[in-house]
Amino acid sequence: MNPRDATGLLPRIGKTPVTGTSGRSLGDWAALLAFGAVQWPWLVRSLHGGPRDAKKALLERLDLPPDALPNLGSWKADVGLLTLLVDHILEHKPRRVVEFGAGASTLIIARAMQRAGGGKLTSFDQHADFIQATGEWLAEYGLEADLRAVPLRPAPQGWPGLWYDHGTLPGSIDLLVIDGPPWTIHPLTRGGAASLFEQIAPDGTIILDDAARPGERLVAWRWRRQWPDFEFRLWKGGTKGTLIGRRRG
Repeated sequence: MNPRDATGLLPRIGKTPVTGTSGRSLGDWAALLAFGAVQWPWLVRSLHGGPRDAKKALLERLDLPPDALPNLGSWKADVGLLTLLVDHILEHKPRRVVEFGAGASTLIIARAMQRAGGGKLTSFDQHADFIQATGEWLAEYGLEADLRAVPLRPAPQGWPGLWYDHGTLPGSIDLLVIDGPPWTIHPLTRGGAASLFEQIAPDGTIILDDAARPGERLVAWRWRRQWPDFEFRLWKGGTKGTLIGRRRG
């Protein structure tokens, strides 16, 4: 699998490494079927990666060639999210960025951080071949990131689904980007990212992709209730919606 390839409507699930679980419960299957039945409009809308002129403008802004992002949309980031990430990085200049779900966003984040003066990007994905291909993609443009292939494990803090077995992440995080795991594991599976919220620096930011989907809307509702020191808002500039959370300084 290559991060530059076109993707289908549903994310890749087969051969996903998972530790510490015997599989989905009946409740997990029920949630998946229930949410899947109502969120098809969001999934179909996500096939569009964004306007071509917007992608062209983004690549020119970063001094990347026109073919640097050959395919966007579906379960990849769209041009709206990528532009939002670039805007944020160039304005706030985060020194430590952690990303869950590698791919096109990794390339764009790495380039934007390079333009903003540097910093460290750590990106996680559950597929080793995808991580390897992403590293080769970045190297073509003289970019680097700490890319890590890790298995999934039962989500922490009582959340359903699975989360990344990322181990200890030292230091504070200025920007946390959440674009995985896929909803086909469980509609609320990305809620497990909250286990890292204590490590978000004051005035640091959380960015959750696909935030217009019903599952992510419920995740956002719970986050707002459980984390009052964060200010959350839904940004509708992309095709899939993005939740932005800022930790009050």
